[in-house]
Amino acid sequence: MNIFTTLCANKYRHYSTLIKYHRYGRPKFTSVVMQKRFKKDDNLSTLFVPVPVKPNPDDINVGIELTGRLNKGDLLKVLNRFYQKPEIKQLALENGLDNYLQHQAYISFRRYCLEANTLPVDLHVVISDILQGAGHVDDILPYFLRHAKQMFPHLECMDDLKKISDLRSPANWYPEARAINRKIIFHAGPTNSGKTYHALEKYLSSNSGVYCGPLKLLATEVYRKSNERGTPCDLVTGEERKFADEKNEASKHVSCTVEMANVNTPYDIAVIDEIQMMKDPSRGWAWTRALLGLVANEIHICGEEGAVDLVKGLMITTGEDVQVCRYKRLTELTVENSAVCTLDNIVPGDCIVCFSKNDVYTVSRGIESRGIEVAVIYGGLPPNTKLAQAQKFNDPKNSCSVLVATDAIGMGLNLSIRRVIFYSLIKPTLNEKGEKEMDTISVSQALQIAGRAGRYGTQYEKGCVTTFKPQDLPTLRNILSEKPEPILKAGLHPTADQIELYAYHLPNSTLSNLVDIFISLSTVDDSLYFMCNIEDFKFLADMIQHVPLPLRARYVFCCAPINRKMPFVCTMFLKYARQYSKNESITFDWLCKHIGWPFTIPKTIIDLVHLEAVFDVLDLYLWFSYRFSDLFLEANLVRDMQSELDDIIEQGVVQITRLLKNSESSSPSSDSIEEDFNVARHKHNYLRGSDQRNFNKNHIGKGRLTERLLAQGLLTPNMLDELQKEWDKSKNKHEDHIESDVDNDDDPPPQPNHPNNKRSRRRRRKY
Repeated sequence: MNIFTTLCANKYRHYSTLIKYHRYGRPKFTSVVMQKRFKKDDNLSTLFVPVPVKPNPDDINVGIELTGRLNKGDLLKVLNRFYQKPEIKQLALENGLDNYLQHQAYISFRRYCLEANTLPVDLHVVISDILQGAGHVDDILPYFLRHAKQMFPHLECMDDLKKISDLRSPANWYPEARAINRKIIFHAGPTNSGKTYHALEKYLSSNSGVYCGPLKLLATEVYRKSNERGTPCDLVTGEERKFADEKNEASKHVSCTVEMANVNTPYDIAVIDEIQMMKDPSRGWAWTRALLGLVANEIHICGEEGAVDLVKGLMITTGEDVQVCRYKRLTELTVENSAVCTLDNIVPGDCIVCFSKNDVYTVSRGIESRGIEVAVIYGGLPPNTKLAQAQKFNDPKNSCSVLVATDAIGMGLNLSIRRVIFYSLIKPTLNEKGEKEMDTISVSQALQIAGRAGRYGTQYEKGCVTTFKPQDLPTLRNILSEKPEPILKAGLHPTADQIELYAYHLPNSTLSNLVDIFISLSTVDDSLYFMCNIEDFKFLADMIQHVPLPLRARYVFCCAPINRKMPFVCTMFLKYARQYSKNESITFDWLCKHIGWPFTIPKTIIDLVHLEAVFDVLDLYLWFSYRFSDLFLEANLVRDMQSELDDIIEQGVVQITRLLKNSESSSPSSDSIEEDFNVARHKHNYLRGSDQRNFNKNHIGKGRLTERLLAQGLLTPNMLDELQKEWDKSKNKHEDHIESDVDNDDDPPPQPNHPNNKRSRRRRRKY
């Protein structure tokens, strides 16, 4: 139990953790994010932003001329009597004002009446009559309701808002698809069963077609194979467009990532790969949209058996039948009788699967210390680097015969693996409630990963699977003996048009606030659909809320596919938004200044992590270039730069053991670096910490803070060298005063990013 407690205390210190138990008897940790996530059972009214209601100072005070000036003290008593009446509260409730809204509206109404020099003449006369005994406090109600509706515009349009967010019949969003009778063929089977092959054969022999894949790697592979087979095919991903035709004329076949599928273009054949991804908490909406909206005579769906019933249920709503073609695995896969136990038992053809980058680094170093060359693949690597590592591992003539990888190998890569070894069975996941969990991998995940061993057509046509730890092997056997969990619901997501309609009715709400209100008012068919997690969208919306952008552009910015745990990427995202808001081009030169081009081969793991973040920044530029081509106009140069960076990262990965040796053992794991987003805000406090009291030449560039600043792009290696030189000079001149300088609040030690450090400000702009 101590190991799990330590894991949660160190790796998930930003979360409060609830312990549950998995059906296999393993502890299950639910990490509840300490950020408010609105739920339907919360008070909806708190989401609506009040609009300030102010009197018009230019109005002529007709009321005073008619009835005389009002006594403010007497007026306050009348208003309090009005608000305290139970009948008034009930009438207000019937007009859409719950207790929260009533209280907020009354405070505003009271302030308005007491502070206004000029009240509307009808209100002035009514109050005057009440004060003179000729009226009743109930007469104030229409004016109070009028004020409340000005303050909360949603009271006038709640029915319209509910209609906009009625998502119970998403199939009706696609009238062109509903206008034809599509033939649905589901190719169901495990990994390496040939299901995608049969679907693609139909695609390649058709007059026109679209392939929708989960990854750029898969879309690129289909694009390449299609053109090699003589079927001209274009490639469309979020960051790239490639035409088969030299004149850049569109082909009749398209291979794309699923988010980029065009639901308005008619095709003969459509292929939707990995349909079980409909259940993904973040991206599931894209598969739902493709399945319901593609305009094709035949839709060929590839995926797990567990998705069959859900697809049939969805197709009932469209009036279409589903034909299911089931496939069995083409090669043998066996579970070994013993665990590996030690890295000394690693043999050629092995793939060790880890669920954290830190474990990938540790295992890689351990294997190479035994004289065995390894290939390394994990999700943060650029696509070409992944392919290069895969090719090196697959090549029988190459000395590299062992692969260390994360579950990134589960899709998109053709690998010649003899044995898959699970280094652990515990994986961090995000559940439907937005909570982070440490849980045993699912049956679906285990089968997907284990199935990579012994692929048909490779040198290993019989595959094996086992675990590294002996205590994990019985659990793995139990998992692999089960069928994949049935997929119960498909994801949905609010569209830009729906959010724009909300903004029309609620012009004073922020984008994040609009999404919260939309989700809270949305109605879905709970038997078939769920609302995808929109925390990443809201995170980006809050980040650029202060940046003046049109709503549609703001929505597009917030759809950008970035990892919000990478601070350097988030920083550049914000800078892109600011440049766009000023209508200033994001040029190649501007980009070079902000990312530290030209690049150098990484010397430590921290350098490698930073270069991976820079690669994502360039990916982000290319993503924007296809949506805002007028300002992100140098995509070709950026793509060349990205290719150069890809080569450099690949060289770094090849020498990953050397990078690990160069990294100080006290440096934090890459996962910790990504999660500790607040280090920038707290860096001043860190610099005053006890570790910095012994700040000397031996610690420059080796402390935890330095590593974190490097990882986040707040400090570059060149800046660190300059700081080292400055420190050497300062140490020689002021050695006797170092201790007092560090302790003095008014004179802290040199800080590369300190706002008062003019010299470092100039240097920061340079890099």
